[in-house]
Amino acid sequence: MEDGTFASPGYCGVTAADEDVLQWHTRNDCEVRQILERVADKWSLLIIALLDQRSLRFTELRRRIDGISQRMLARTLRHLERDGLVSRTVYPTVPPRVDYALTPMGATLHETIRSLVTWTEEHQNAIAASRAAYDARVRAEKEAAEQEAAERDALAHEVLTGHR
Repeated sequence: MEDGTFASPGYCGVTAADEDVLQWHTRNDCEVRQILERVADKWSLLIIALLDQRSLRFTELRRRIDGISQRMLARTLRHLERDGLVSRTVYPTVPPRVDYALTPMGATLHETIRSLVTWTEEHQNAIAASRAAYDARVRAEKEAAEQEAAERDALAHEVLTGHR
């Protein structure tokens, strides 16, 4: 093993002097990226938000999440359960009753998500204005490029046909 290398494959600390810990998104051996991808996808965020209110059955979750398929809901719940963010309780009834709830760790994640939502709400108007300004700038640049291309084409046509 190289000097300065940790035995744990998921270790995200510095293993060489020139590596920057803050560059987690570029590290292939770091699980931070995979965890963030999992908990930050749209279905996970919605499930975590809904389960923060109370435990819910699978069918209740499916009814409340517009657009999610049964397969995607089951898959997302399995991932969240595997990560320790959601607990699954099966009751021995006919038909079986299964409830999903946030674990204490999942509840702390919901606090973080709530902060992100609050930030988004506070900045949504500024973001909308930035998007509109960007779209207008890109549209103007495209129109200018098209106009310039049309002028070049017209000039080339004049040169080729001798009508100047």
